[in-house]
Amino acid sequence: MTDHTPVPYAGPTRVLSGVQPSGALHLGNYLGALVKFARLQHEMDTFIFVADLHAITVWQDPALLAQQTREIAAAYLAAGLDPAKATIFPQSAVREHSELAWIFQCVARLGWLDRMTQFKEKSGKHKERSSVGLYTYPVLQAADILVYKATHVPVGEDQKQHLELTRDIAGKFNHDFGAPGFFPQPEPLIQGPGARIMSLRDGSAKMSKSDPSDYSRINLTDDADAIATKVKKARTDPEPLPETLEELATRAEADNLVGIFAALAGRTKAEVLADYAGKGFGTFKPALAELAVEKLAPVGETMRRFLADPTEIDRILKAGAERASEVAAPTVAEVKKLVGFWGA
Repeated sequence: MTDHTPVPYAGPTRVLSGVQPSGALHLGNYLGALVKFARLQHEMDTFIFVADLHAITVWQDPALLAQQTREIAAAYLAAGLDPAKATIFPQSAVREHSELAWIFQCVARLGWLDRMTQFKEKSGKHKERSSVGLYTYPVLQAADILVYKATHVPVGEDQKQHLELTRDIAGKFNHDFGAPGFFPQPEPLIQGPGARIMSLRDGSAKMSKSDPSDYSRINLTDDADAIATKVKKARTDPEPLPETLEELATRAEADNLVGIFAALAGRTKAEVLADYAGKGFGTFKPALAELAVEKLAPVGETMRRFLADPTEIDRILKAGAERASEVAAPTVAEVKKLVGFWGA
């Protein structure tokens, strides 16, 4: 950790985030990230990318990667991101991400990366077989953020440590190269309601695209019938819904379904319980299924419409990459001067 008191950053307010193109998106991604990206585009300058460089830290089929990138872009658009407001682009199409990442690898300290818990979790007992990229990708994340001098980053619990690393790298760079306030100290945007959606089959496990059971999640490409069926088959307990949040918290599956209802309806869990306390799941599930279909079926339809026109998706991604480069390139040029590279 650095012990330097940062000089306040005086540049524009910007938000940046991204999603890896490593599989189909689901309800958890939608409520935890996409709808919030769509809201943020009206509040500040917004950069949303498809994290294809991060995706290849583990093996990706080269024959599928470009199409998976289009699928994430289609999900962004279906969730309400407007390419006229938000800059939407593939990470690999903006070379400044990789260029700044190398410089930051020479700024970051080995001990900082050794403390990153996600590498330990993802590599498991076979870390020697993991890619170097899986170990160093938090440094690339720092470059993703700071190449746009982003001031705000939406984060979940599992990413807070990486944002702290970004702040450390920014502070050390500013100090080491005599450039106080050059890079900002990005602030976390806590996700709030809907940030953590659990499996429909196990209320103690996060909803995941890697779960072997398709009934554990609602995919964004599911049609209305599939959405309703998955909600109705979701695991529950035999008791009616409780009156208090304290009681609800002790019942993982019930808590998850009430949380999904609240997030989709734009309400709090307490407000949902006020309507359904004492009622059984035979009443609650059909209401949740109807709400989920109302909110999600149009998203799936819009995604499928965009995916049927890959040329339009590619046009949006190309334009977004060009706009992103216009912001990123001057940052890297300034960094090269500060570092002292020839010709900078």
